[in-house]
Amino acid sequence: MLRFLVFTTLVLYGHSTQDFPETNARVVGGAEAQRNSWPSQISLQYLSGGKWYHTCGGTLIKQNWVMTAAHCMDTPMTFRVVVGEHNLNQNDGTEQSVSVQKIVVHPSWNSNNVAAGYDIALLRLAQKVTLNSYVQLGVLPQEGTILANNSPCYITGWGRTKTNGQLARRLQQAYLPSVDYVTCSSSSFWGSTMKRTMGDSGGPLHCLVSGKYTVHGVTSFVSSLGCNVSRKPTVFTRVSAYISWINTVIASN
Repeated sequence: MLRFLVFTTLVLYGHSTQDFPETNARVVGGAEAQRNSWPSQISLQYLSGGKWYHTCGGTLIKQNWVMTAAHCMDTPMTFRVVVGEHNLNQNDGTEQSVSVQKIVVHPSWNSNNVAAGYDIALLRLAQKVTLNSYVQLGVLPQEGTILANNSPCYITGWGRTKTNGQLARRLQQAYLPSVDYVTCSSSSFWGSTMKRTMGDSGGPLHCLVSGKYTVHGVTSFVSSLGCNVSRKPTVFTRVSAYISWINTVIASN
């Protein structure tokens, strides 16, 4: 659910001598978000045994389009998107569930090399959702925008509250100030693993810019040693690097 832009850091402690990206990790150390405080957050769910299960987060960017991580689409499944969600275990009375009609994964995505980048996908919904106080469109950054180091950001989703812990049932948020590319790509951090286009798996990174929260990241990967490894901040797909691709996909579908 919560994986992770080239731009973020959780609590930094511990150390590693050998490391590689892990796309099945979860953000840890979060707290329950105020109900419906992140109205563009979606729950991506898959059907199994007649029941629906949460698998990834995502962002509503149009009334019938959702942005998530490409790695969330690696296993063929029947998917649906739930907007207006807070508690996965109960009906909050604000949810809208819509089936996924089409999946568009970035053509350069390679599931065998997550560190190469391009971990982004768009989902066209079978119908438009209704916008209200619980369901809103996420605001995307302008193309090419680069966050300043230590910009205030929050990651949201239904991830684990501690490493190897239980998945959260209620929407969580965690404060993740950004780490700039120069720092994150240094040899003591992620080194050459970090790409300029990177950043609950697929979930949004909301950053405060000019008084408005903008979705700058799609959760991509963390260290294979855990979410709180020293100098291995969570990595996100940098949304501003894909604005043209997003616009082209939506316009042609």
